[in-house]
Formats: sequence, C-alpha cells, structure tokens
Amino acid sequence: MDQQADILVLGTGVAGLTAALEAARTHRVLLVSKAASDETNTARAQGGIASVFDPEDSFEEHVRDTLETGAGLCNPDIVSFCVRESPGMIQWLQSMGAGFETTSRDGRKVFDLGREGGHSKRRIVHAKDRTGRKIEDALLLAAREHPNIRVMDQWMAVDLITLDRSDPERTDNRCIGCYVIHRQTGDILALGAKATILATGGSGKVYLYTSNSDVATGDGVAMGWRCGATVANMEFFQFHPTCLYHPQAKNFLMTEALRGEGALLLTRSGYRFMPDYAPQAELAPRDLVARAIDEELKKTGDDYVLLDVSHKPSGFIEKRFPQVFEFCLSLGIDLRSQPAPVVPAAHYQCGGIRTNEYGWTGIPGLYAVGEVACTGMHGANRLASNSLLEALVFGSRAARDAIKWLRELPPGDSPPLPAWVRGLAHHPDESVVVSQNWDEVRRFMWNYVGVVRSDNRLARARKRIDCVREEVQSDYWRFILTPEMVELRNLVDVAQLILEMASMRKESRGLHYNLDHPDRDDNHWNRDTILVPPPRRRAPRPRM
Repeated sequence: MDQQADILVLGTGVAGLTAALEAARTHRVLLVSKAASDETNTARAQGGIASVFDPEDSFEEHVRDTLETGAGLCNPDIVSFCVRESPGMIQWLQSMGAGFETTSRDGRKVFDLGREGGHSKRRIVHAKDRTGRKIEDALLLAAREHPNIRVMDQWMAVDLITLDRSDPERTDNRCIGCYVIHRQTGDILALGAKATILATGGSGKVYLYTSNSDVATGDGVAMGWRCGATVANMEFFQFHPTCLYHPQAKNFLMTEALRGEGALLLTRSGYRFMPDYAPQAELAPRDLVARAIDEELKKTGDDYVLLDVSHKPSGFIEKRFPQVFEFCLSLGIDLRSQPAPVVPAAHYQCGGIRTNEYGWTGIPGLYAVGEVACTGMHGANRLASNSLLEALVFGSRAARDAIKWLRELPPGDSPPLPAWVRGLAHHPDESVVVSQNWDEVRRFMWNYVGVVRSDNRLARARKRIDCVREEVQSDYWRFILTPEMVELRNLVDVAQLILEMASMRKESRGLHYNLDHPDRDDNHWNRDTILVPPPRRRAPRPRM
C-alpha cells in the first residue's frame, strides 16, 4: 500500500534527523531508513563538531581554517554562515539530550574542546570518541517519539518520482516522491510527498577500503543525477589517513583526535615521517597525511604504518578515547604500550548534488542535505569535524525552506503516483554476477582513482566502468529488482561521476592529486567541476 506525507526524508543520519524534526513542527513527515535507523555514518563519527567556544578563538579563524583547507573552492558566504550558526546548533543538540564533555575553567563549566588536523585552535566539541553515536541516539529517540514523524526502517530508496512519470504529458521535473524497496521482503512501495529531502549520506563503498557504513553506496547522488539534478566536485573524495589495519576490524576508524592529542605516525621501522611532508607534521590536513602514508607504503612495500600514542599517560588514553582503546584492546592492541597499524581508507565525499544556500537542488520539491550534497562548505577538502556542523545547519535550513515551498502549492495538490510495474522481469539465475561486478568496481576505483591518480589510471578505469555499466543496465531491466542490484546500479553511476570529474580536472588540488598534473592551477581550475545531466525528453515508466 502506497504512503503519503507532506515531507519525505530519506536518511536517518544527523542531516535527515535534523530535517525531520524541524519539518515535524508543522507537517507530517515520513522518515525512511535504508537499514536499521542508527546504521549511519553519523553514528560512526568519533571526533566531534567544530565550533567556536574558546575565548581565544574566533569565527574568523574558523572560517580561515576552513577556506585554507578547502584549497580555494569553498563558498566563503556558506562557510561564514555555517560557522556562525554552529554554537546555536550545538545548544539545540544539548536541548535534545545530546551531552558533550565539559571541564571547569575559572569556576565555570565549559566545553572540553579538542583539536584536530587543519585547525589552528581547540574547537572540537565532543563526547569523548563517541560523539556521533551520542547525537544519533538523542535525535533518533526524539524522532521516534514525535507524533508527526513516522519512521520506516529497512526501506531502501530506488528512484525518485517526478511529475513526468506520473503524467507523460507533463514536461516539468517536479519531484513528488520516491520508490522504495524493503531489504528483506523485496516489496516495492511508492511514497508520495510534496517535498522530498535527500539525506542519504555518501558513497564510501565505491572504494575497496572505507571507514563508511555498509549502507554508504551513493544512493542519493545516483538518484538525483538520474532525476536531472546537477552534480559537482565528485573528484574530491577524502581518504581518512588512519583506519585500523586488522582482519577483524572492518571499517574501524582511528579518530583524527588521536593525532590532535599528540599521536605520532611511524613507519614499521620506527621512523617518524610526517615532518618530512608538512610543517604541521601529524596535524596537517587529511589529504596531505593520506598522501604521505600512501607514499611511505609505496616506498617501503609495507602494508601499513603505525599510529603511536603510547607516550601519553595511560589514564588519558583510557578516558579520552574509550571506544578506540577498548576496541583495540579486544584485538590484542594495547594503545597504552604499543602502536596500532593503520592505512588510509575512503572516508568522506566532498562533492555531491549541487544545492543553493537552502539545500535546494534546483528541481522543484527536491532538497539535498549532509554528505549527499555539495553546498560549497567543503571545497576541495573538508576540514575535520565540519561535516556534522554542515549537516545540522543545512538539515534545519532545508526543512524550513521546504515548508515555505509547501505553503506556495495550491490546496489539494497531490498528483497520483504511478504504480511500480514489474513487467516481464524475472528472477536472476546467478547472484554471482552482482557480486563480481560489485567487487570489480570497488577494486579498480581503489587502484586507479584512489589517493593518487594519473591520466593513464583514469583512462583504464573509464574503460572498465563502461563495460560494467552496460552489464548492470541490462540486468537492471531484465531481472526482478533486489536491494543488491539497486546498490550496484548506484555504485556504478557514482563511480562514473567520480571518474568523469577526475578526468576533467587537469591539475592537483585538495583531495584530487594527479601525477601527470601535480601543480595547482588557479588560472584555469579555481572553480567547481560541474556535470549537468542531458535534457530529459520524457522519463521512462518505472519498469517495463
């Protein structure tokens, strides 16, 4: 049975939850989660939220650090607005039940501020190393208890529904909802809404090694692109320098805050190498640290480098980093006395669906917030702990703008939703086809479009993605849809977007480093990389 709401929010990370709670003040909200509601990248965020609370810090310095890390491509107005909104958003989180670490100063209770790479001052508001989990739990509880919000777990978005799907005579590209598939039963529903907010997160699973949750398959970017939304800056994919290297440690992140609190990076022979690459050493921005590790691994032939915090007091390590300490200890790694093996891993998508200052995609009724969006906040490289901040600010702004959009619609404006048509599709005879293409995409993206790129590597990857894309397109229309096929289709679309934009940019800037174009070129490339979908003549029927 199809469902209707005023506002549909796809995604239950901090961006989606913030948008849903803001919209639910006045309207009915459907909040859709691809898996369990708390299986998000937000819940994995260890570091914290960047915000100015220290008297020795300033909004101007936070803005300057963000712009410098963004390598010339940040939108200064967006950065300034987000930075100035941050204290208010953190106070809102506290009112929702998310508590943060405090300390005493001059007899007053103040935030215990951490420091991370790229920041000139201590400004990271945190809940030890479980900040994302604290925020996720508080906002999700509030959403589940809100009378205007209905939460749908285990429903994965398939494609956005536009008016020209509902009525072939229509030429306008207004979004009126989304098809979703249940991850266990395979049932497909059409969800209708007057406004849809994409908060589906990033696409780390397009790479072989990632810190992201298994649900991060680029669904929102792919659906938005197919729907006609403009996409920008997808070549700027951030690789976190320090993921734990261990066969039992899938996707486990060794938080940036470890280096912020003095952890050192060493080769396996014990040599501290970061001072050779950057004056800030371990506190350099992530792109520099990730490339330095990548180069050291290529020079030595080692599988990993070492992250050493054992010179810090044992009690400090246990208290400041309880999650990291306990997890490493469960694997036999005692951070109090030994270093941890680490490698870079795909971590954050700085590009995405291009939006304005309210999260609007340019398609009537469609918004994008959080990691799925390219707002101008991050530019060519995200400053540590700015992601949760951006998600909070734009989640709130997009919901408020969507409410304005609803008020402008004529009364009773609820176009009929076209039913999902299975047609002559049949069950796939071999699931190995999906897993083979999935593995191939992730492997060649890692090898050819990873931390360091070249024109030759990009050309090789483009040949391979063309072959895989042809197979996936054929299978998508021949076989009855499964969640695995939906994810593979989205991964292929996102991989192609990353490749196209990486091939277009003939320079090295921020997170995009090309051996054949090693220098930054401000004369020709001090601008966003933008791809606009080809004109839509008429959207196809859902399935034939």
